[in-house]
Amino acid sequence: MNPLDTPLGFSSNFLFVPGTRPERFVKALDSGADGVVLDLEDAVAEEDKEAARNAIRTAWPQFSAEQRKRLVIRINSPGSKFYSADLLLAQELHVECLLIPKSESLDQINGAALGLPQVAIIPMIETAIGLDRLREIANANQVLRLALGNLDLQADLGMICDSQETELQTARYQIVLASRLARIAPPIDGVTPSTDDIPRITDDAKRSKRMGFGAKLCIHPKQVTIVKNAFMPTEDEIEWAKRVIAADLASKGGAVKLDGKMIDRPVVLLAQRTVAIAGKH
Repeated sequence: MNPLDTPLGFSSNFLFVPGTRPERFVKALDSGADGVVLDLEDAVAEEDKEAARNAIRTAWPQFSAEQRKRLVIRINSPGSKFYSADLLLAQELHVECLLIPKSESLDQINGAALGLPQVAIIPMIETAIGLDRLREIANANQVLRLALGNLDLQADLGMICDSQETELQTARYQIVLASRLARIAPPIDGVTPSTDDIPRITDDAKRSKRMGFGAKLCIHPKQVTIVKNAFMPTEDEIEWAKRVIAADLASKGGAVKLDGKMIDRPVVLLAQRTVAIAGKH
C-alpha cells in the first residue's frame, strides 16, 4: 500500500483533540472534520504523556476502518524524550498518518519513514531551522503535505504579529512554493487562536485558500464548518476542474491544451483535488 494514498491529502480541515480527552475522540470524528489530530504534544502536559498514549491505545480498537483513515497522531518533536515512545505507539497501532512537530531536517523525516514504511507523514514547520530547510523536508520520504505551526514560528522568530499575521506572509509563501516544487499536496495552514470570532476565522481560512494552502488546522469544533465552507471550490472552479480532467482523459495522459494553455500533470492533480473536495460536500 502506498502510504500517500490517503484521503487526508484532500482534507481541508484538521481538528485537534488532546490525547488525554478520549471522551472527545468520537465527538471530534462526528463533528464533520475531515481529519482529526489526536495530540500527544502541546495539548498534553509532560506528566500526562504516558496517560495520553494509553488513552489512544485503548480507544484505537473501537475506531472503524473509515474513522482510522481520518485520524492523525501528532507525536512529540524529534529529539524530545517522548519521541521514541510515540513512534513505537504509531508502529503498534498501524496508524496511517503522523504529524511531526518542529520538523527540521531530511534525516528526521526519513528516519521516521524508515521505521514506519506504511505511514504518511505531515512535517510541521514551526522553527527558523525548519523554514530554512523547507525544500529538503518537503522532499523527504512519505511526506504527504506540510503544515505550518504559525504560533510557534512567531515565537521562534521573535515576531509580534498583527491580527492578520502579515509578518508571516513570506513564510506562508515559502511553504506553498516548497510544496509545489516537491509535487506534494497543498500545505495545511496554522490555527486561528480565537474560537468565537467568526469573521476572523473566516478571513484567515479564505486567506489560506488564496495563498495556495489546501487546508487549515482547527482547535475547536466550531471552527470546522467555517473552515470547510471557506475552502469549498466555487462553481467556476468545479467546472474548470471537470474540463481539465476531461481533456486529460481524452489525451490519454499526453500533452493537451485547454483554453490556450498547456495542461500538465500538476494541473490535472489540482483539478482532481478540486473535484474530490467538491464531491465530499
